[in-house]
This record gives sequence, structure tokens and C-alpha cells, in this order.
Amino acid sequence: MQKEALTGIRVLDISTVIAGPWGAGLLADFGAEVIKVEMPGRGDTFRAMGPLKDGVSIRWPSMGRNKKTITLDFHYEEGKKIFLDLVAKSDVIVENFRTGTLDKWGLGIDVLRKANPDIIVGHVTGYGQTGPNAKLAGLGAALQAFSGYTYMQGYPDRPPVSPPFPLADYVAGLNLVIGIMISLYHRDCLKGKAQEVDVSLYEGLFRMMEAMVAQYDIFGTVRERAPMSTGGSCPIGTFLTKDERFVIIVCSTNPVFEHLCDAMGKREEWLPKYAKTQDRLADPKPIMSAVSQWCAEHTFAELKERCDKAGCPICTIYSMKDIFEDPQYAARHDIVEVPCKEFGTVKMPGVSPVLTETPGRIKWAGPAMGSYNEEIYKGLLGLKDEELAELKNKKVI
Repeated sequence: MQKEALTGIRVLDISTVIAGPWGAGLLADFGAEVIKVEMPGRGDTFRAMGPLKDGVSIRWPSMGRNKKTITLDFHYEEGKKIFLDLVAKSDVIVENFRTGTLDKWGLGIDVLRKANPDIIVGHVTGYGQTGPNAKLAGLGAALQAFSGYTYMQGYPDRPPVSPPFPLADYVAGLNLVIGIMISLYHRDCLKGKAQEVDVSLYEGLFRMMEAMVAQYDIFGTVRERAPMSTGGSCPIGTFLTKDERFVIIVCSTNPVFEHLCDAMGKREEWLPKYAKTQDRLADPKPIMSAVSQWCAEHTFAELKERCDKAGCPICTIYSMKDIFEDPQYAARHDIVEVPCKEFGTVKMPGVSPVLTETPGRIKWAGPAMGSYNEEIYKGLLGLKDEELAELKNKKVI
């Protein structure tokens, strides 16, 4: 079988819940050996997070996929020593404890570097490793608010709303992977020093707000709540069709607006009057009103046929049912059915991004807690059966 892209990279995932574990899971999808370290008897908090079926999390099989789970308690000296032995044989550590926690446990960066000078350490925290908030607790929903994202989400006459899933955590997980891959390249290809990756939950979202930062800096204006992005495109919005389906139409460039004009039957009166974005933004109401009326007079199928032919993007707003039934998702293997001890099989998102030479794959669903203890402790560290039994009796593993 073809070698996977991250073959030979070993990651110690000692993080919990979402951001850190999800980032580590992305590395596992592409061949990294990810050893998931959990507290004996308790495990990752995510294992108990809903939705649940018969008391079992239906989310764990996807979050824990492709990982080798072991149990280990760092609070014991024996546990600390075993962990440092694992560090010596690894490339990356992923952790998301509150800033300073590893130091408190006697596992600060100096101790880790002594065990392995080449270890890369990825930290995921609410506010990052520095600044006045560094040691504060942080969770995704709160840090979404801190990022400025929540302020802009919703309708101007109602309270702000957060997205229906922990967006900040998942974006932080992506930033974590980017930082780790850059660090591996710097260490292994450029022969540089191993480094720490400092990821906060709020900065990944804030990094995407270039327009809002510039808008406040240059004009002194604050982007207020709106159901769609505003101020940069016209037309833009959610429109109701004749068969009562919601569609999104966005003309973010001048050529796309011309394509929309073609789809709507040329609309010669709009060109060249509205040919440029600045002209459309200066007088958006007639355009928005006309597009709304046009959508209301046609079914979604009719609109899609016209827009697709003209080259103007259009999409109805999908529910999860729509996604499960859509041939594009099927063709891209975006939903994968994986064998799972708890549920027989379980469907989960496929591997992304798609690579042509070294594609990622899902080898197994999230395993039972500690199911790789023997493989890792005996095979990797060379511990004997009697040593494992003693560690288990002491509740170190």
C-alpha cells in the first residue's frame, strides 16, 4: 500500500474536548501516528458529550478516529516518567490545558525539551500563552464573542447569536495543524530548532475579519449585525423562490453580476449603469428588489437552470437531509460509513482536503479508552506484563 503523507510522525494528543483533539485528528487522517492520552477511568470529557445514544456519545467515533488511545495519569511520578519516555519517542505534543498547567505539573517546556530537544509543542488555549488574559479559562462560544464574530451575527433588531456548532474550536484546530506542519517543515527540511505553536480560540476567527478591521481603521465605523455580509457586494442575500425555497445569490465581482443579468434576461437597463461594484453599492435597492421579485416568480429548479447556464453561482440552503441526499457529496465521499463497536456502523465526515498522491483515509472509528495500552507501553516503551499490572493497580494507567 502507498505510504501516507505523514508516515513516521508521532503525535501525543493530551488535549481534551474539541480544538486540540480535532486538529490532532486531521493529522491522523493523513497518516500520523496519534497517541491519544486520557485520564484512567475518566477519559476525555468529549466521550460523554451529547448527543447520546444509550448513554454513549455519537460524536466520539469521528473525533477519536484513527487514534491509538492509552490511559495515563501525569499526577503520579511514575506517570510523569512514562509520559516523558513517550515524549522522547515523539515529534509533536498537542495540549489545551489552561496556560501554566503543564509547568504546575512539572512538565514545562524545559522538562519536555530535556526529554526530547526536537519535540514540537502545540498549545491551544482560550486567549493564547501571553497577554493579560493568558491564564483565564476559555471555551468556544465565549471566545467567539471575544473575537468580534458574534457581535455581527444575526439581525439588527434582535440579540446577537452564536453559530449552532463551536466554530471557534474547529478554526483553532485548523490553525493548530497549520502551525504544526510549518514547524515540522522548519525542523526537518530547514534544519531549524523545534518550536512551540501558540493557538488561541479567538485569533483564528479574528484573522478572517480583514474587511472589518480596515473599515474601523479607515472610516471609524463598526460592522453591525446583518444576516449576510454587507458593504462589499450587490446583489447579495437570501431570496425566497416560487416553490418556497430559500436561495443564496451573491455577485461579489463585476463579471458575476453580468452573468446574473444574462440569467435574468439580459437586463440591458442595468448595464453599463451598474457595471461596477461601487455603482451597485451606491444604489442597491432597485437591484435587490428586482432580484427578489425574479426569484419569487420562479421555482428553484428554474432559477438554478438559468444561473448555471449563465455562470452565476446559486445555491439553495441545505439541511443535513439535503446533504445526505446530494450526489455531489456522494461523489466526493464527503460522508463515510465506518464500522463502530457501539453502533455497528456510524456515518461521519470524510477526509478533507483531497490529495491526489497521498490521500488521507479513515482506518478506524474512535476506539475504547485505553485500548492501545499494551501496544504502546509494551511495543513502544518495552514495559513488561508485570510492570503494566502494577501501574494499573496503582491507577497510573
